[in-house]
Amino acid sequence: MSGNILVVDDEAVVVRSCKRILEAEGYNVEGVLSSREAIIKIEENRYDLVLTDLKMPEMDGIALIQWIRKSLHSIGIVVITGYPSQETIKDAIELGIIDYVPKPFTPAVLIDVVQRAFEWLRAKAPEEKPKEEFPPSMLEELDKVIKQYKDKPGGTIPVLQRAQEIVGYLPPVILKRIAKGLNISPAEIHGIVSFYSFFTMKPRGDHTVRVCLGTACYVKGTEAILNKLREALNVDVGGTTADRKFSLETVRCLGACGLAPVMVIDHDTHGSLTQKKAIDAVTQYKTEGKKE
Repeated sequence: MSGNILVVDDEAVVVRSCKRILEAEGYNVEGVLSSREAIIKIEENRYDLVLTDLKMPEMDGIALIQWIRKSLHSIGIVVITGYPSQETIKDAIELGIIDYVPKPFTPAVLIDVVQRAFEWLRAKAPEEKPKEEFPPSMLEELDKVIKQYKDKPGGTIPVLQRAQEIVGYLPPVILKRIAKGLNISPAEIHGIVSFYSFFTMKPRGDHTVRVCLGTACYVKGTEAILNKLREALNVDVGGTTADRKFSLETVRCLGACGLAPVMVIDHDTHGSLTQKKAIDAVTQYKTEGKKE
């Protein structure tokens, strides 16, 4: 991996943790303890991505995001927050953040969010891959849904839900079409899709395997379990197997910390996992066929 990242947080331990984790992944990382310091750094250097806390003294994260958006639209922004609810990051999403990292975070969660942020930034670049082609009838149905909800408060999520039902997933070209139709920014749309785990930007297989990367699971070895699943399925996180049988995803918390480490296959929860138990669980779905 490569890319220039600036971490902004008034907690020095958070800055140090981000630097240690992300530099090990090959990123160039600098850190500051205030928004004012961040502005000076951004004016002096080039950054691809800024990770910023929301609650900071003197000048908070929202003010920093507003300054960045007015000055440098191309920089990606990820929020670091101890309160990752829809309400607390609503203003940030409207300003065009890509995603968020919850506090406290595990290394796996931070790496996952940053990787997804860079994928989003690359998708916006001029050299992006050719756009997917969709049948005209499918796009016409999608446009009808957009028109139906365009002027309704809170209509964005229903549109995204119907779009995923129509298309099967939410690739960048579909998100941009929705954003244009609803007259909101593509970054805001992406922020919503990233926030809710039931949305996906890639085609899913018959079965979706979600591995928890939360703190309780992480300390009990979920990273090794995830790596074993990647090896067994021959697929990276966020991808789908060649036979379209399985999609492998990660989540930040499944709300089942007492069962850690835990994963969910479709709607079935598998807890107290070992590497063998995880592989055995997946194998059952290979042999039993598609579950409804």
